[in-house]
Amino acid sequence: MTTETTPVIGVLALQGDVREHLRALETCGVRAVTVRHADDLERVSGLVIPGGESTTMWRLATTFELMEPLRKRIEGGMPAYGSCAGMIMLADRILDGIDGQETIGGIDMTVRRNAFGRQVDSFEADVSFHGLDTPYHAVFIRAPWVERVGEDCEVLASVATGAAAGRIVAVRQGHLLATAFHPELTGDTRVHRYFVELVKEA
Repeated sequence: MTTETTPVIGVLALQGDVREHLRALETCGVRAVTVRHADDLERVSGLVIPGGESTTMWRLATTFELMEPLRKRIEGGMPAYGSCAGMIMLADRILDGIDGQETIGGIDMTVRRNAFGRQVDSFEADVSFHGLDTPYHAVFIRAPWVERVGEDCEVLASVATGAAAGRIVAVRQGHLLATAFHPELTGDTRVHRYFVELVKEA
């Protein structure tokens, strides 16, 4: 773990929107590095798990022998933020996963994979995000949603209108943050800054 004043935040670089998250984190004034191996975890104070494909991410993390090191760091208090597939990876329970699919876990929630539909069902919507002054214009791509949360899990945002109104799309539990949408694709760094503050607090 780094002891520098400026936090070093890793982005799990197995698959997904790695470059976009690196760019957003650097805009927030932190050092952003890629994480591909267990040794890489020792030099970061927090970790972003990007959007992508959760089953592919799980399989690659298993191949690279990263699942247990990730679980241990998160159980030990390392802040982590998961967007879209990353939300699935941080969930304690998933619905509509493939046979045998595992998660890193850490957030007491049940997430439904691909809940909003296929790629053609991708959409954008403004969501009120607790802790942000104005609504966040969120991008949803084959996104999950949260079916249920435990008592220690705080709901930060839900869909306001349409057929999915009321569906939970952002949560926080202690030092862990997850969104069903992709802030790395918007140019709005407020969600990343929110996470950076969690890392600094930790």
